[in-house]
Formats: sequence, C-alpha cells, structure tokens
Amino acid sequence: MKKILFAAAVMLLTIGGAYAQNNFRGIVKYKIESTGKVDVKIPPEQASMEIKVYDDQLLYEQTIQHGMKVAQAIDFSQAISYLAANGIELETYTGDGKFIVRQEMTKEQLDSIYIPDVEAGHYYYENVNETKEMLGYTVHKMIMHRYNEEGVDNPAECWYCSEIGPEYCIVMGNLKGFPFVYTQELGEGRAITITAVEVVKGKVKEVDMLLPAGYKDASGEEFETFRSELKDAIELLED
Repeated sequence: MKKILFAAAVMLLTIGGAYAQNNFRGIVKYKIESTGKVDVKIPPEQASMEIKVYDDQLLYEQTIQHGMKVAQAIDFSQAISYLAANGIELETYTGDGKFIVRQEMTKEQLDSIYIPDVEAGHYYYENVNETKEMLGYTVHKMIMHRYNEEGVDNPAECWYCSEIGPEYCIVMGNLKGFPFVYTQELGEGRAITITAVEVVKGKVKEVDMLLPAGYKDASGEEFETFRSELKDAIELLED
C-alpha cells in the first residue's frame, strides 16, 4: 500500500501572471544515473525522463510549473479506493482524494537561495563563470553547496541553460535556468545525476498544460489534515 502513496500523481499548473523568459516549445529528454559513492539501484523504467516546455510552462510527467505560481493537483484516489475496499473510512474526509493545492513562490524567496548559507541542512547555489556547449545550446555551470549536520559542505555540480523555460525551474531544484545536468544528493553517499540527452523542438501545445478535470481546491491546512488521516488509516490497516 505504501507504493500507492509514493506513486500518487502530482501536477503543477500556472494560475495568473507569468514571468515569461523564453518562447521555446518542445521536449527535453534525460537519462538518470547513480553517481554517488554508494550505488543507487535505478529500475530501467525510471532511468529516463522528459520535460515538456511551452514558453514558461514546464511539464514533467504530471508536474507543471508556470513562472512562480503553481497549483499542485494530487491524486490519492487509489488509496481512498483501497481503504474503502477494506471497510475503512477517514475521520473527516469523504471525497475521492483528488486535490488542488495552490502555492506561489516569490522572486525574493528564490533569489535567497543564491546567498551563501552554511547552516546545517541548508543549501545555496554558486554561479561559476564557466560555459560549454550541450545539444546545440550554451549551458552555464553552477555549484550547489549543501552543509550536513557536522557543517561539512557536499557540493554538487549543475549545468543550466538560459534559453529555455521560465526564469527559475521550480520543478528541479529551484535552479535559475533550465537544468541540463543536475545532481541530487540523497544522503549517506548516494546521489543521482539527471543529464539532458536530446532536445526535440515542437510537438508541444498549450492544451498539453491544462489541469485535469475532477480535482477540488483545498487549503494547505485541509490537505495536511487529510494526509494525516490517510496515514493513520493506512497504519491501522497494516497492523
């Protein structure tokens, strides 16, 4: 049952104003590899991914970002059906488990990630004056500095393109630019690196970015209450 929770669909969609940066429309395809000291087993079906781009909107599987405003649509309907089939109801929630949770990040919040921060558990990005060519685009080097509880820095190298997508990529690490190479530290010596392997122009329309029907608005508090009740119900069923 835990797999159902982790596999719940997530979608982000713009609402309102835009921070349009580019007018690229197409698909960027990636490979995903284990690059840490400790190997991460990546199933073949998860060893690749793609991000669709429509101006300043990004679609990763079912995750859409537009500028700095997002609406997260999360589908827990499979979990709700599973509980119902086992005769378990949530304490206060009676819907089908499909939520839209809206969120907005400010430019100030995102800019703050580029201010040096050495607090344990925090991170910041350092721009590096270095470029190279990838897939016909000029990409820029950036270093993510992340400090552990002992105050030791665990830097990770990233490369981004400023010719594609919105000013910030909230989908992947809040990078100021579109990621072509992005390393994510998973802790305990584990890391994965996502590398762009192909850029396909075209084949993406604005309709591809529409929010699906059947999702209901919920405040962050309402959603957290639901998620807490769902967790308790799952644990009850597993006991």
